[in-house]
Amino acid sequence: MSSVTTARNGANGSPAAPPASQTSAPATGRPVAFPPLTGSDLVLGTVALSLATFMNVLDTSIANVSIPAIAGDLGVSPSQGTWVITSFAVANAISVPLTGWLTQRFGQVRLFTGSVLLFVIASWLCGLAPNIEMLIVFRVLQGLVAGPMIPLSQTLLLASYPAQKAGTAMAMWAMTVLVAPVAGPLLGGWITDNISWPWIFYINIPVGVIAAGLTWSIYHKRDPGPRRVPLDVIGLGLLIAFVGSMQIMIDKGKELDWFASGEIQLLAVISVVSFLFFLVWELTDRHPVVDLRLFARRNFLTGTLALSVAYGLFFGNVVLLPLWLQQYMGYTATWAGLATAPVGILAIILSPWVGKNVGRIDPRKLASIAFAGFGVVLFMRSHFNSQADFVTILIPTVLQGAAMAFFFIPLQAIVFSGLPPEKMPSAAGLSNFVRITAGAIGTSLFTTVWENRAILHHAQLAESINRGSIAATQTIGQLASGGQTAEQALASVNRMIDQQAYTMAVTDLFYLSAVLFFVLIGIIWLSHPKKGAGGAAAGGAH
Repeated sequence: MSSVTTARNGANGSPAAPPASQTSAPATGRPVAFPPLTGSDLVLGTVALSLATFMNVLDTSIANVSIPAIAGDLGVSPSQGTWVITSFAVANAISVPLTGWLTQRFGQVRLFTGSVLLFVIASWLCGLAPNIEMLIVFRVLQGLVAGPMIPLSQTLLLASYPAQKAGTAMAMWAMTVLVAPVAGPLLGGWITDNISWPWIFYINIPVGVIAAGLTWSIYHKRDPGPRRVPLDVIGLGLLIAFVGSMQIMIDKGKELDWFASGEIQLLAVISVVSFLFFLVWELTDRHPVVDLRLFARRNFLTGTLALSVAYGLFFGNVVLLPLWLQQYMGYTATWAGLATAPVGILAIILSPWVGKNVGRIDPRKLASIAFAGFGVVLFMRSHFNSQADFVTILIPTVLQGAAMAFFFIPLQAIVFSGLPPEKMPSAAGLSNFVRITAGAIGTSLFTTVWENRAILHHAQLAESINRGSIAATQTIGQLASGGQTAEQALASVNRMIDQQAYTMAVTDLFYLSAVLFFVLIGIIWLSHPKKGAGGAAAGGAH
């Protein structure tokens, strides 16, 4: 979920600021305004941009319910299968701050169309991947080329409408973004169960080709063309080194016994050293890839911190729930999708109201509603047990949609509050980089802690399985009377213990997440957004 993002030295196309409907002339850099689209061009242009956005956002959720099937087919554990999600997210986070430079270097229409076509090719390669290593490589490629798509879709859409209809345009765009997470689990589950998991990637091919063709045919004359601008190559290299090594360390830590492994120690050193050099370089370079000085602003710091931690918690839970349902509750991918998809229903209904009122109501109050809502939902989930039925699991999912509606728009309003227009693109790029990275880290940490807590609970539960336990003796006796051998009966009991252990572990994480969401309410009130700050986020919430 990226927002409009361009680099610091090319304030080109930020919908958070008035010049959103303008582009930069190749020779002088002065803004060149294009008239709004009309008639069929406006309709087809909106459809094309919405299709591309839908395809991009869909790929952040469609694989969630397919992870067990992908892992099983490629011969890896489900926790290794989550690399399919984290690799995409990390690559996407790294490419987001480059959108501004790429836009100026190639032109926004050329870049958007090229990104969509490259995304189609990467999706095709993901479906063809013969093993987990190649799938991760192609997901990284997919994430890298996806970076500019959502920011530029916002920029082009806002430039297509008159200024007085900008709110309507972004409301339509937001609906696309909110529908995709609903469709993702449903579509992914159905495809996995009824066709095969590669088709969750192949379906991008016709959608992407249509979106790219329509976009180019309508917008290619509205592109001012490329111009040469400096790129912070060293800063970019350090960014890739520290984020990439940190994510690999988190993903592989549980397999390699963490810091008992020389490989993990090396990755930790690379991450820390490159991060320190990155800080020094970005604070002193004339054209930094990200403007770290923005963190000196209270609203940006507290807003980005709250948004990123909340997104890490949210995304970690989004990945964990279908894994638990499929591995230990007997759900198929389709039913796991049905249990997780309704999260978007209330979000779609309530988001227009939030967007309309965020400039009138203190965004801290709206964000507090979101955090309290997430906290209550996760507290409800912390009471799940291995006997929980479908309705019990579904109710918190539906309620979570209301919290989502109050989540992104108010927090973006706080992030952008008090920033001058020329800082908006840098702020959008940096806040989204931190947020997307937090989502990838959250996914890895949640799956790791889940397994560790399950091992602990399994050991504690297994201690009660002995000859002195009446319940254990009766259970083994019942299984034996049903025709199982002693070894088969013990194996069945072990599977029951596994189900209980992983269920207890997942509810531990639900409870911890609930507590942290309530803590975030206090953090968000450290900010002091200016009255009417919501207008700054109208084009950035995603």
